Amino acid sequence: MSIPGLDTWLESPQGRYVMAWEQATIDAVVADLFGYNAIQLGLPQRDLLAENRIPLRQVADDSGQVDVFCDLRQLPFAAHSIDLVVMPHVLEFHADPHQILREVERVLIPEGEVLITGFNPISIWGLRRSLPNCPGHFPWNGHYLSVRRLKDWLQLLGFEIERGTFGCYSPPCTHERWLKRWHFMETAGARWWAFAGGVYLLRAIKRVHGMRLILPSWKQQRSPRKALSVVSKKEIS
Repeated sequence: MSIPGLDTWLESPQGRYVMAWEQATIDAVVADLFGYNAIQLGLPQRDLLAENRIPLRQVADDSGQVDVFCDLRQLPFAAHSIDLVVMPHVLEFHADPHQILREVERVLIPEGEVLITGFNPISIWGLRRSLPNCPGHFPWNGHYLSVRRLKDWLQLLGFEIERGTFGCYSPPCTHERWLKRWHFMETAGARWWAFAGGVYLLRAIKRVHGMRLILPSWKQQRSPRKALSVVSKKEIS
């Protein structure tokens, strides 16, 4: 998923600010997740599985330095074979996010987890896109998904939302000195308007409810007990 302007943005003060929060937040979550197979979909420029201890960790995308080169709408993994999927800013910059989510649900094992990061439309970052002088490159050219909408999509696929975390409350300044001046917003935002962080991390678990076979209520007819008969003793002659 080649996104124009992504590489330049990642090296900018704004990009480093966002990715520092996402890397630290994801590291704290994946450190305690175990299994056999983990994949990161998209953003091969960053190793978001570095702190995870799953033996086989792979990056999949349709461009860049990846382990698995593929279309994210048709993942080349067997059904129920992946324990953990990390998706950094994939859904909001892809033309078919629903199909990607369906593929993630297919390849995850029961009780497998998916971590999704995205830009929050209900934030200063989201409002920036509505201004007349908003640039047309990354990250302002995406279709931002609210946490509420994303939860609805996941629940329809049978996922249970574990938790959502917001971060990056400073305005989307382009200069590092201004980002540092607004650093006090991190504590204030997390306390007073936690839902308005510039980016979010959503964690969900694939639930597969057990099936129970319900049989018809057939009544079994018991055979009547045979009455005991008295056996007379034979006389010994």
